[in-house]
Amino acid sequence: MSAPRTASIARTTAETEIRVTLSLDGTGEVRAATGIGFLDHMLTALGRHALLDLSVEAKGDLHIDYHHTTEDVGIVLGQALKQALGDKRGIRRYGQALLPMDEALAEAAIDISGRPFLAWSVPFARDKVGEMDTELFEEFFRAFAFNAGITLHMTLKAGTNAHHVAEACFKALARSLRMAVETDPRSPTAVPSTKGVLEA
Repeated sequence: MSAPRTASIARTTAETEIRVTLSLDGTGEVRAATGIGFLDHMLTALGRHALLDLSVEAKGDLHIDYHHTTEDVGIVLGQALKQALGDKRGIRRYGQALLPMDEALAEAAIDISGRPFLAWSVPFARDKVGEMDTELFEEFFRAFAFNAGITLHMTLKAGTNAHHVAEACFKALARSLRMAVETDPRSPTAVPSTKGVLEA
């Protein structure tokens, strides 16, 4: 039996304290407590639709704003994903999803490549969802992609409702991640690269 694909990462700075645990082969059980209600909602959607078992605990300087906490959660979640993947042996590597959420339609495409990159084309019609600045979603996705070591393209195809747009993006990421981290039954022990490694 293969080793469990799990990770536990803690990160403490002068601005935030973050702890993330995850299992790639879970059932979508999520506990998110970041102090930012909408971010908790998005992390719950991410774990549920990626079938990750995920726990995120964060304490941050929310009296200043939500930037540091949102970005740092992305950092630690990305680090946890990278750790859980190990040498990436047997994974499908690529994933993509076109995700509708009412009038919103978001597309995510990822390559678990070891080469971090974010292409972000997701305009928001409003500056905030509840109390959360919509510009912080790009910060989260960038922090996640760069610390996970993945190439991520996120594109909004349609949508005007900021809540729907954000949720479609997180769910599209979830479904593409689920595809990419799955074990490929045709090649369950090989690293999916002609180089033999998936690193920068």
